[in-house]
Amino acid sequence: MPERKNTFSSWRRRIVQRAVHAGWAWVQRTGSVTADRPGRFRFGALGAGTRLAFPLGTVFGEPWIHLGAHCVIGEQVTLTAGLMPDLDLGPDPILRIGDGVVLGRGSHVIADTTVTIGSDCYVGPYVYVTSTNHSYDDPHQPIGKQWPRMEPVSIGPGCWIGTGAVILPGARIGRNVVVAAGAVVRGVVPDHSVVAGAPARVVRSWDPAAGWQPPLRTPAPVPVPDGVTSEQLLALAVPDELGELDEEGVRGLAARDDGGAPVQ
Repeated sequence: MPERKNTFSSWRRRIVQRAVHAGWAWVQRTGSVTADRPGRFRFGALGAGTRLAFPLGTVFGEPWIHLGAHCVIGEQVTLTAGLMPDLDLGPDPILRIGDGVVLGRGSHVIADTTVTIGSDCYVGPYVYVTSTNHSYDDPHQPIGKQWPRMEPVSIGPGCWIGTGAVILPGARIGRNVVVAAGAVVRGVVPDHSVVAGAPARVVRSWDPAAGWQPPLRTPAPVPVPDGVTSEQLLALAVPDELGELDEEGVRGLAARDDGGAPVQ
């Protein structure tokens, strides 16, 4: 025979589940770090509109960490300045993060010496950026006991760093660079290029005369024209009709789905 459902028990579980979710959402809101609510953290700079999501990863050396405005720092992101906590690192910042930077969940930025991330960089989850590498010069000493090598790291503005990428000491990444997921980057990366692999190499670059070389395999996305409403965009979500539309095509479909009224 089918087992009888305990309606009261099921109802009680739903109530408890909703309470747990609501409580966790409250904890996340309350535990997040902002310029208005820095908690125990004393960053050298923490711009307006920037939020570090809760739960945080490891954070220390924050007086030498400067965060720009309107940054989004995901959950479990580690930000460190210096080899260990409670060091005096001098008058200048060690880790600089520009305005509008997004650091994805679980990423690490380890700045034992200078690390700079330019404005409007988007960093995917579980990316590792470090200015320190272990050394193994002495074959008789454990590697972990040998003094590490340190080199500054710089990431130019407007870059996209894919999931799981590793940025090694001495990397100097230019402006508007795409780093593919899982790439391991060292050395100099020129502006407006795409790098992939381990070690990373340039697989595509921008030429002012010829454009992207090799050419892109897909057409550029069509920007949404001014004045198109969210309801019209939802009406356009028909794969067979969308295909490859230019701006005129988007306007035409939007007008048709709006009862023939032209889009202003």
